[in-house]
Amino acid sequence: MVPARNRPQGALPFVEAIRAGTMAGVAMIPFAAVFRARGLRINEYGRKTLELVVGAVPSPLHEVLTFVEHLLVSWILALPAVPVLRRLPGRGTRLLGGALYGGGLYVGLNSLALPFAFGDPTPWTLGWPTVAPSLVVHLVYGVVLGLAVRPTPAVGR
Repeated sequence: MVPARNRPQGALPFVEAIRAGTMAGVAMIPFAAVFRARGLRINEYGRKTLELVVGAVPSPLHEVLTFVEHLLVSWILALPAVPVLRRLPGRGTRLLGGALYGGGLYVGLNSLALPFAFGDPTPWTLGWPTVAPSLVVHLVYGVVLGLAVRPTPAVGR
């Protein structure tokens, strides 16, 4: 067992991922709502994944399940980023690291892996109006995650 004076202080990475991931996930919602209100494609794979897992559900329940799914994904995606972001020096560096992470999530996951998994064309082949909304909300996620993550306190101070 590690003596208390030698243990890192602050929230465990899992707890920090839930805290910061919740903030980042919730921050995406107003941006997505604006894009949806303008008739742009947003949360395509959240919808498809939910239907794959639970099937068709009535509208009020669908909205609740979509929110729950969104939070779970936000937490899971925060898990690998939190330990890295916590170690970055300075708020601006964490903001940049988060933005790069959010952009990378969009490119790797939403624009390539998920379209491949669902047999869809990539957003890049569908054009900028398909790319922009999801890219923006993933950048918002990353930036807020980078700003929300608390740095790891120095050990032994």
